[in-house]
Amino acid sequence: MMMSPCNAQHYEFLATTYDQHWTHSGTFVDWMTRKIMESLALRPHHRIIDVGCGTGLYSRRIVDLVRPENCILCVDPSAAMLGRLGSTAGVRPVLASAEQLGGELPDFAPLNISPGSFDAVLVKEAIHHVAPSDRAPTVGGLGNLLAQGGRLLIVMLPTRIRYPLFTAALEMFEELQPDPEEIIGHVRRAGLLARIEYHEFALTIPKDRYLAMVRGRYMSLLSAFDEGEIEAGIREIDAIHPEQLLSFPDRFAFILGTRLAPTR
Repeated sequence: MMMSPCNAQHYEFLATTYDQHWTHSGTFVDWMTRKIMESLALRPHHRIIDVGCGTGLYSRRIVDLVRPENCILCVDPSAAMLGRLGSTAGVRPVLASAEQLGGELPDFAPLNISPGSFDAVLVKEAIHHVAPSDRAPTVGGLGNLLAQGGRLLIVMLPTRIRYPLFTAALEMFEELQPDPEEIIGHVRRAGLLARIEYHEFALTIPKDRYLAMVRGRYMSLLSAFDEGEIEAGIREIDAIHPEQLLSFPDRFAFILGTRLAPTR
């Protein structure tokens, strides 16, 4: 999740419209938030860290629903995205990457980020930004942040999606997206008890709004396409989908790792 120049520019551009893109369905955001809460079994006394939080869209909902006693640490390598948090109560922005948190943490001692200091670590649709060679040590390091009984939740898309994107974008997604089975392997090798579940939400979005989302490059992979390619892609989507309402399943892998107490 270290920011490449391309990704950094993308999120700088996206920051001001990010929430608009992802709140196209308040029902979806509420559904996802509750699935996250259920998976992490969140309670008010839990110490929570949201890694790759973006604008804190889900952390802010968790604050409203869980009322945690401690501020949620919202961690992201994009200052522009974190800037959207403003002075939101119940969250604390931290400018850092998942790779940094999974390392020795020399720069974060004042934040008391140390092994065993969290009950819940959330990585929501961010693990694909971590380079393949860095995924195992990053997952291992994040697992080390857990107290006994703590949970690490990695939410990610599968390697194939049924979004109404244009062909070149879908092919690029399949080429770049890590396999959830690879990620759960890293979780197990980190010494956590791991399981994977799939959850699906049926989305319906007006086509005009979805095309505007594509034009706004709501997915990071769309930043790889120039203006001409995006417009050609939009024409392709429009031709394939003459209907005015687009309906498709949004399917996610929920990879959960639990830090068990050591056996005696």
